[in-house]
Amino acid sequence: MVQATKGPLPMTTPLSPADCIAMAAAGEITLLDVREVGEVQASGQAAGAVHIPLGLLPLKGDPKAPDFDARLSGKPVAVYCAAGARAGRAAQFLQAQGIEAHNIGGFGDWVTAGGPVQR
Repeated sequence: MVQATKGPLPMTTPLSPADCIAMAAAGEITLLDVREVGEVQASGQAAGAVHIPLGLLPLKGDPKAPDFDARLSGKPVAVYCAAGARAGRAAQFLQAQGIEAHNIGGFGDWVTAGGPVQR
């Protein structure tokens, strides 16, 4: 589970799935899927997305952690889950670590906007 940070949570700016699709195609953003493994296996994920379940984000999303996933550095991160709630928590956590992060909502929003899916 993502631990609460001390003090006020950093604000994240929303990013529409349509804008994110264009940015991902141009290599300007990293997509992050924070759903559980079973959810990804059942429905696929956004093409090219990094998959880190929300519960593992403190290990993989903290640049100071030994298991930090370097794919989360160097460009903004667009986070999604099934409906948007976990993505919001994940984006706030990443912002607290100094990583620019945006909640793009749920996987269904990505699909509805025409985002490519890999299975």
